[in-house]
This record gives sequence, C-alpha cells and structure tokens, in this order.
Amino acid sequence: MKRLHLHISVEDLEKSRTFYTALFGVEPTKVKDDYMQWLVDEPAVNLAISLGSDTKKGLNHLGIQVDSDEEVQELETRFKDAGISGEKQDEAVCCYAKSKKYWVEDPQNIIWENYHTMEQMEIFGGDSFTGGESCCEPTFSKNSKWSTGGSC
Repeated sequence: MKRLHLHISVEDLEKSRTFYTALFGVEPTKVKDDYMQWLVDEPAVNLAISLGSDTKKGLNHLGIQVDSDEEVQELETRFKDAGISGEKQDEAVCCYAKSKKYWVEDPQNIIWENYHTMEQMEIFGGDSFTGGESCCEPTFSKNSKWSTGGSC
C-alpha cells in the first residue's frame, strides 16, 4: 500500500494530538515526547507531527511511503527520467525509523520524501545525511533550489 506522508512541525504536541485524533477518529500509532505518528488506512495517510525547530512551524515536508526498496527505486527512476534530480539515502535514521529514501524538491520548493521504512528505532535521528542537526531535511533543501538534470 502506498500512503501519502505529511510531516508537520507543531508548537504544542498535545493540542495537535487532540486535533488529529479527532480528524482521523483514532489515536496515534506512535507516541514519543517530541513526535507522534498516525498510520491511517482510510484515507491512506501517514501523518507525523513533531515539535520541530523554534523558527519553522507548519508543513515540514510531504512524501510517499511505499512497501519496498524496489518501489523507492521505481520512484527515483521516474524522477530521473523526468530530468528531476534528488538525493538518495540508503539507511536514514530519522523519526524513530530506519529507512531507504529518495528526496526531491518540487517547483514550489516543497520537499518530498519518498521512502520505505525498514525498521523502527528508539532514537529520533539526525545523521550524516542531515548534517547531524535535524531529521527529515535533505542537504539540498538548505539551498531552496529546484533542480533539474544533473546527478545526486
């Protein structure tokens, strides 16, 4: 199953929990001190909220969650065939999970995380891919530039 992924940086985790629990009609599937996640089948969505940075609240990024590494590769190939370059990460530790990812940025500078989660982790993350500072932010997003062509 493919799920639309939305990650929102919030100011108040508990107020947001109340809102999104009411919206989806279910409690979050993952609850941490700084992060929550809802995996909902109807609609097929993976919503994550986190405290995020002090300066950026609201939409953090969008994405497509897939069930296999092959589907991540298929998405990467489709983007490359369309002349859209991105960043590949084979073992990202981010948002309490280890995943294979392919990041791209759309023409409006919205980051899209295309990924397959391989296993759950007990740490939020932040690794060499994200500069060790934060999760779910590819290095090219710091440049806020939509890129076509070229290589990763």
